[in-house]
Amino acid sequence: MTLKAEKSHAKGPARLRLGMVGGGVTAFIGAVHRIASRIDDRFVLVAGALDNDPQRGRDFALSIGIEADRAYDSYQEMIKAEALRPDKVDAIAIVTPNFLHFPVAKAALEAGFHVICEKPMTTTLEDARALAEIVKRTGKKLFLTHTYTGYPMVRQAREMVADGAIGALRRVQVEYAQDWLAAPEEDPEAAGANWRNDPKKAGQGGAIGDIGTHAYNLAAFVAAEEPSHLLAELTALVPGRQVDDDAMVLMRYASGAKGTLWASQVAAGNGNNLSLRIYGATGGLEWWQEKPEELWYTPLGEPRRLLLRNGAGATEAAVSGSRIPAAHPEGYLEAFANLYKDAADVLAGNQQQTLVPDAADGVSGLVFVTACLESASNNGTWVSLDALRNG
Repeated sequence: MTLKAEKSHAKGPARLRLGMVGGGVTAFIGAVHRIASRIDDRFVLVAGALDNDPQRGRDFALSIGIEADRAYDSYQEMIKAEALRPDKVDAIAIVTPNFLHFPVAKAALEAGFHVICEKPMTTTLEDARALAEIVKRTGKKLFLTHTYTGYPMVRQAREMVADGAIGALRRVQVEYAQDWLAAPEEDPEAAGANWRNDPKKAGQGGAIGDIGTHAYNLAAFVAAEEPSHLLAELTALVPGRQVDDDAMVLMRYASGAKGTLWASQVAAGNGNNLSLRIYGATGGLEWWQEKPEELWYTPLGEPRRLLLRNGAGATEAAVSGSRIPAAHPEGYLEAFANLYKDAADVLAGNQQQTLVPDAADGVSGLVFVTACLESASNNGTWVSLDALRNG
């Protein structure tokens, strides 16, 4: 007997219409957002103000399939025009240098659009608090793309910590090392990153704002605890640089745990070397971004165990964030796509916003950066994050 597969007429969830600000032909992260938004077919990019050069932005928009009447010269034009359309965008992705995050997000939220924003959320703590209030007032959602929270094994680590797999928290070690800003700014290879070294565009924090906030968010996401105090040394190791390119931070937790965070963009030989080691009274967990499929778990007094995404011992958090079978590697784009998939589920009312960082996480990141800047400017004194949180 021959079995014939039945044709399914079931429809998946409706795709959400996405607009994008920034992320044009000269931006590397814009393509990442566009790919990630499409992996699960939950978003379709229909509008954009993609470049500060209007003609270049329009040309690029047309080249990636955006219709001419929705290829805008500026974010202001896009938000005003889209708000009047019956088929207006559901959400706006902000993929710009840091100094534009606040004005674009503010305008989008107040016009009734949800926001998907690159980190850090703003360049100042004052603006971060103001934006969080706008989110609350408008009732719209803001999703912050701290990519590494999207990795299945990071989500498994978070779940294991919450379930008591390592016991009471004792030590957090998080490092994020790169070398792509090690060359002087006049080096042609570094030209595309120059805005990150300009405090007017990047904010006062250099490496600490760019990748230090990623490391801080990753540690807080897994540990479910943030430090109460920190001591920071921020250094510009490349001569003439106006912002830090190397940061060392000591952290104290109210629970008695201790932590260390190192963020450097001038560490030769490091591409995107983000790692987290977290230890408790009864065990430890270790994860490396460059080997994202692996999570090492060591119960106290027992041999280390290698846990693999979708493999034996995988928890629901890891399985639900996976698309393909074990031993078929997934990576950065899939982790990024998990943020877009979860954002779509939140906007569809299918889940709470617990896995994708939100405006509160954005404020937390700016509290961290502000505390680091304050500590470093006072020759490495301890600063209370709790005081800043409550300020």
